Amino acid sequence: MLLSAENITLRFGGLVAVNDVSLGVKEGIITGLIGPNGAGKTTFFNCLSGVYTPEKGGKIIFDGNNIEGLRGFQVCETGIARTYQIINLFRKMTVLENVMVGMHTELKSGYWSSLFHTAKQRKEEAEAFERAYALLDLFGLKHRAGNSAGSLPYGEQRLLEIVRGLASDPKLMLLDEPAAGMNTTEKRNLDQLLHQIIDRGVTILIIEHDMTLMMGVADYIYVLSEGKLLAEGTAEEVRNNPDVITAYLGGDV
Repeated sequence: MLLSAENITLRFGGLVAVNDVSLGVKEGIITGLIGPNGAGKTTFFNCLSGVYTPEKGGKIIFDGNNIEGLRGFQVCETGIARTYQIINLFRKMTVLENVMVGMHTELKSGYWSSLFHTAKQRKEEAEAFERAYALLDLFGLKHRAGNSAGSLPYGEQRLLEIVRGLASDPKLMLLDEPAAGMNTTEKRNLDQLLHQIIDRGVTILIIEHDMTLMMGVADYIYVLSEGKLLAEGTAEEVRNNPDVITAYLGGDV
């Protein structure tokens, strides 16, 4: 397992948002995390990515190291990138600049090198620009490089968040509802792009409410309900699980 979360619990006062959840993400595949609204999916992502610190007794093992309790930027440095349920771009910066921001963990030039614009810093900057353009080209956004991020159509803003996450050269991408607000064509393209990300050697853990997309792309799926792990298995196993049907629809179909 690339990622192993064991007995993760998080409370907000008397509300148990995540209740003793354990799951694993195998390297090189797309793992799905689904559940009704309020099931605790995004809260669980926030525990993995350092936004929240889960309660004592749980462990988050990533690539052989315990990352539980690390802050967000430290989690990013270990090789985990994420997108957000609500688009979180630097809207007044250009598309290219947003991607460059995602490379901050990879750029090594210090204060003085940047201040005096040394040859080493110029070379690093040129390589970063080249890589940023390559990522934008992969997602069909190269022609938007000079546009402000806030001017992009909604679907392209979603894609830009993914590109910015990839810019940090992660081993694992946490995607929180990347298809939200996309039209049918954009979702079809996203399906293909998710597999391109896997082909680049990046593992994916994805939250998604679009069940057609999820059942088509996920190799393995976990289901949360009311903060607890309800079920797990292949898409076919989850689709036909009576507990999952009850959680989503309130009864047997």
